[in-house]
Amino acid sequence: MRTALVHDSLTQYGGAEKVLEELHAVFPEAPVFVPNIRREVLPSTYDDWDIRTTWLDRVPGSRTHHRSMAPLYPFAMHGIDLSGYDLVISSSFNFAHNVSTGPQTRHVCYCHSPSRFLWDYNGYAEREKFGRIKRACVEASLPLLRSLDLAAAQGVDGFIATSGLVRDRIRKIYRRRARVLPPPIDLSAFHIARQPERYFLLIMRLVGWKRADIAVEACNALNLPLVVAGDGREFSRLKALAGPSVRFVGRVDGAEKARLLSECAALILPAMEDFGITPLEAMASGRPVIAYGAGGVLDTVQPGRTGVLFPEQTSESLVAALRRFDPDEYAPHAIRAHAARFDRRHFRAAIGALARDPANGRAKVQPQRGEMPAMTPGLVLAATPGALQPAGMERHVP
Repeated sequence: MRTALVHDSLTQYGGAEKVLEELHAVFPEAPVFVPNIRREVLPSTYDDWDIRTTWLDRVPGSRTHHRSMAPLYPFAMHGIDLSGYDLVISSSFNFAHNVSTGPQTRHVCYCHSPSRFLWDYNGYAEREKFGRIKRACVEASLPLLRSLDLAAAQGVDGFIATSGLVRDRIRKIYRRRARVLPPPIDLSAFHIARQPERYFLLIMRLVGWKRADIAVEACNALNLPLVVAGDGREFSRLKALAGPSVRFVGRVDGAEKARLLSECAALILPAMEDFGITPLEAMASGRPVIAYGAGGVLDTVQPGRTGVLFPEQTSESLVAALRRFDPDEYAPHAIRAHAARFDRRHFRAAIGALARDPANGRAKVQPQRGEMPAMTPGLVLAATPGALQPAGMERHVP
């Protein structure tokens, strides 16, 4: 079967790109189509891939200022020629599902989320601190981009969602059903430390919407040791905000990341993530997670067993959770056993079966409410019935 992979872009490296790596491992001969690429931010393993870019990659500034080019991405995707393929798998968090496929080509979208840029625009613009001129320019294009996005979603033969939260968004925005297949981790890359230390850990891209400031302020208030691993646009502001108990170590990966995760008292996640791979990596290291109780962590963090959920996205709410937290109440091997359910070997088996399964087809949401089908035991999460929420509103822990 001739297969092609499509990804939103390769201009940064994060959780979506790790999922792309797993898709490529299942379909190693498949070319990867992307609008543009910045090779300097990618691991060297990408050098051996067949990566094909579009005309957007030749537009000056499209690699380094890719957010400003957002209105061009749907058109770049539409221009990709996929006529020679039997199966197309798009890995989409913005516009990858906008590719056009013929009647003989099956298009399966692994959806990290419908575009926040389009469907949670006010929140997105506020978090990214859009100025008045930028807001005016973007808002003028939103009606067209949303229309294109909705039309593109109807051209997808089957949706796979990363979490129950994303499944609900797909259902609300696109009126399409989706099966849930969580992103994987590589369990073998992480280990349990003999003697964890007492510092708390924050690992993330330092951008506004991830709310790293909440963790910094909470640890300032309690004078708790916090290690911040990551870089991004918020670095300077966070450094100025940090007290003496907060230490910045920059971006980490590989063995150093595994060491920090295994030796921390707990990982802190103040962001509302669509899924969240890093919390699972912490659990694979036997360490509990203290997370804002909304979004994807509701599918992965078990309060009292693998971590703590705090109810409000504020430093005060996190302070209260930190006061209650006792790392000695958690069993590292039980936490790691929970994380093992999300190991990549399960994902690889499931994604290959789902992508080829005609039953994962063009189901649309009917007016009546009902329960979604479960899939692979142990990994694929059964969809549970619940009230639909407006775009931009999320499930929260009570």
